[in-house]
Amino acid sequence: MTTITVTGLTDAEVAQRVAEGKSNDVPTRAARSISEIVRGNVFTRINAILGVLFLIVLSTGSLINGAFGLLIIANSAIGIIQEIRAKQTLDKLAIVGQAKPTVRRESGSRAVLPNDVVLDDIIELGPGDQIVVDGEVIEESNLEVDESLLTGEADPIVKGVGEPVMSGSFVVAGSGAYRATKVGREAYAAKLAEEASKFTLVKSELRNGINKILQFITYLLVPAGLLTIYTQLFTTDPRILDSLKATYQDIVNNEGGWRESLGIIMSQIFTTDAVWHEPVLRMVGALVPMVPEGLVLMTSIAFAVGVVRLGRRQCLVNELPAIEGLARVDVVCADKTGTLTENGMRVSDLKACDGSPTTEVASALAQLAADDARPNASMLAIAEAFASPPGWKATATAPFKSATKWSGVSYGEHGNWVIGAPDVLLDSGSPVAEQAEQIGAQGLRVLLIGSSDRAVDAPQAPGTVTPVALVVLEQRIRPDAADTIEYFSSQHVSVKVISGDNAVSVGAVAGKLGLHGETMDARRLPHEPDQLAEALDEYTTFGRVRPDQKRSMVHALQSRGHTVAMTGDGVNDVLALKDADIGVAMGSGSSASRAVAQIVLLDNKFATLPYVVGEGRRVIGNIERVSNLFLTKTVYSVLLAVLVGLAGLSSKWFGTDPLLFPFQPIHVTIAAWFTIGIPAFILSLAPNTERAHTGFVRRVMTAALRRAWWSARSRSSRTWWPIKAGSPASPSRRRPRPRH
Repeated sequence: MTTITVTGLTDAEVAQRVAEGKSNDVPTRAARSISEIVRGNVFTRINAILGVLFLIVLSTGSLINGAFGLLIIANSAIGIIQEIRAKQTLDKLAIVGQAKPTVRRESGSRAVLPNDVVLDDIIELGPGDQIVVDGEVIEESNLEVDESLLTGEADPIVKGVGEPVMSGSFVVAGSGAYRATKVGREAYAAKLAEEASKFTLVKSELRNGINKILQFITYLLVPAGLLTIYTQLFTTDPRILDSLKATYQDIVNNEGGWRESLGIIMSQIFTTDAVWHEPVLRMVGALVPMVPEGLVLMTSIAFAVGVVRLGRRQCLVNELPAIEGLARVDVVCADKTGTLTENGMRVSDLKACDGSPTTEVASALAQLAADDARPNASMLAIAEAFASPPGWKATATAPFKSATKWSGVSYGEHGNWVIGAPDVLLDSGSPVAEQAEQIGAQGLRVLLIGSSDRAVDAPQAPGTVTPVALVVLEQRIRPDAADTIEYFSSQHVSVKVISGDNAVSVGAVAGKLGLHGETMDARRLPHEPDQLAEALDEYTTFGRVRPDQKRSMVHALQSRGHTVAMTGDGVNDVLALKDADIGVAMGSGSSASRAVAQIVLLDNKFATLPYVVGEGRRVIGNIERVSNLFLTKTVYSVLLAVLVGLAGLSSKWFGTDPLLFPFQPIHVTIAAWFTIGIPAFILSLAPNTERAHTGFVRRVMTAALRRAWWSARSRSSRTWWPIKAGSPASPSRRRPRPRH
């Protein structure tokens, strides 16, 4: 124990370091700003298509025919609202969990924000304090640090003077102080967070499939639009061509420059009796139904409803398609510490030695835990298991020291009790010591409680120790972890346990969760991606895994065609969380892990994941049903426009009657709302437990082509039959009337 007091920086030295840029300017976390969210949801392909068509309709002065433009607002609003809500929730979590370190300066010790820490600041530490920057210990009193968020190592690490401490860890026992040696982007946790700081969209087969369909439709709209424009403008009414020729002649004869020419064009466009208004509206009426605008809207609604449902289970979804992603995964990489296990230990067994009375041992353990002023994780577990101290009066105490690995209390007539490492308190050849070693080999922590022949504060303490009992402790496993892993196994989803903790401990936890098999020490893993993938196929549990190895393991699994979900809570998990197909973070984890993950379990319940999978299956199945409706309309509209266009060309080449496209935008909008929109809305919310399958685009397009062909064939036969029969009701006989 070192208690040398070191004074802190003066206010002038702090100001100088701030001016030199040596403050803890932590990189911005990896989430999109509000402006980026708005841009990402507004400037989409479908909004661009509908926007252009909407402007064309407005040029005719017919607002009612522009009703389809409301879908631009709806498509954008749903995504914007959900992502902003998720961002606000994460921001609140970051503020609530923000540490305020105590720095020592010339005006005394005071709490400051992490961004106010500067290089060479002296930062005081106590139990529960988070280490916000990298530094070097300059004072310590039995200081123990938990680095599980950085390394995955569950056991606290004893820190002495001169030893480094890393940002992202926290104190579990003792006290001390350290000097800041790396701040801002130079700190270890900040480097990991910054490397993962670039925002990436979650992979989504539904979104990618719909985008492919929209991309194809975009290319299709150009020739279909030109064909429709030609047939609707130049073959249905000769006055339109005469009007364009007159406008062109006015521009040629104009001597006033380009402004006057532009005025002539605008006058022709917005004149109230423009003869081209109705053909333009029919042209847009042909193009609008080609765009599956309702499909994007119903997809957003289905995802949004899923987000609301999961929100009731304390599950935060950062991106709508993340619900789909988890339903498609076939490998889940679960970090042990913080995901499968909870913080802290628990007493799993008490093995009495030589028939020692259990009641006396329990009383001694309860009193020892009650008298420990600075309990570590082991003593906290003992205090929880033995919560009724007998009220013995302490006559001497010996606090725990990392150098001696034992502590004790003398209780007068009740004896001198010590507790600590069996290999320190007993001879190596002792049967009890050998028993403790065998238990420890199973990944469990073992402490010996015994009685001493002298007071615990005596010069030669602990003296001769008589073993009374072995206290067996294990990591606290989340109560829902085993059921969740069993669920994934029943769904043919492979679970890989990945941890920075020692391999024996990880294997012990995995065995209790029903994951059997040999545990691989990651220090022996190959570096080549193919060999690494083979090792991942062979083993299920991995210990001593470095942060960069977690990322490589995700990449290796993806290279074999797997869809990978990664769960974690620490800074050491952020790289793997970001690169996995779906990242799932715990709400109590680091802010960096919450920022890069697509799904955050706010109540830290691993058991929420099966509900996410179920919700994803509902969304995927229902969107496929909805897609069949909307894409049938799309293909039908394309075929109908082509048939009308061919009829127009036939009138030009062979002198047959031209054919007006039978719909204006308002017609197709209203028809689509009632015949497709409402049924699709009901379908998108229906229950569906069918497992997710790949090949979304192929299945829906095959079904749409088959249905649309028969619909278009039926429509064309009903439309052309009166033409061939010379019926006066034929649309070709009705010339468009001037609009007034």
